[in-house]
Amino acid sequence: MTDYEEPESSDSLRAFGEIVASFRERAGLTQPQFSDLVRYSLHTVRSVEQGRRFPPPDFPDRAEHVLDAFGTIKRAAKHLSRNPGLAAWFRQWAKLERSAATLYTYECRIIPGLLQTEAYMRAAYEGRVPPLPDARLEAQVAARLDRQGMLRERQGTAFSFIVEEALLRRRTGGAEVTRELIGSLLELTRLRNVDIQIMPLVQEVHAGLDGPLRLLETPDGKCYGYCEGQRGGLLISDAKEVSVLQGRYASMRSQALTPKDSVGLLTQLRGEL
Repeated sequence: MTDYEEPESSDSLRAFGEIVASFRERAGLTQPQFSDLVRYSLHTVRSVEQGRRFPPPDFPDRAEHVLDAFGTIKRAAKHLSRNPGLAAWFRQWAKLERSAATLYTYECRIIPGLLQTEAYMRAAYEGRVPPLPDARLEAQVAARLDRQGMLRERQGTAFSFIVEEALLRRRTGGAEVTRELIGSLLELTRLRNVDIQIMPLVQEVHAGLDGPLRLLETPDGKCYGYCEGQRGGLLISDAKEVSVLQGRYASMRSQALTPKDSVGLLTQLRGEL
């Protein structure tokens, strides 16, 4: 499972979405009007109503307040569950991720899902073996695009990314796809809660040679790690093991280009295409 793959819609998600949509229609609100009132993007509202994503943590409270739903929305939210076929270790990470105060990601295989453009996603899925059925591919693309909303919606969460320069020079999908991707990365660097650092192609000392890793810290100060391979992943909660990963990430932040210099390299790479 490469990067974060949102599960297919579960019955509980679909039911919750229908409840929200029913109360919204009862209130005589369109989706754009409701989106403004609950202070979430139209894309988020549509995804929740269609049962394609978990509602953000305070969405049920906001929706309940706006729609005066007799407590129905808040009660329904307590029974939400993801696809039961999703591996237990990944359900745990996904739940932690939704409320994390910090999220750190190092990748050496593929551009992290939170940073991908739709064209890059589709190009990456094209090479998947075995190939995904069309319906599954579309669901994955839609879910990943929806997840990216957290970068802008959660302005109090600190996001840090370290990405290998080689991933950009690989030109997955071709020059046009890569040019669009780099343009999107440059735009994301303008967000105050997002740091993107590029690990140079030539780096004689590298603390991340054991592979990709992710770290997060919860609002109450607990830290977790997550490592992923070809066919599965590992959630790490042991404090000593998480500390090792934190040390490696800290070293990589000093070995990678600074955020400012990374912007310079991204601009140069875009100019070369």
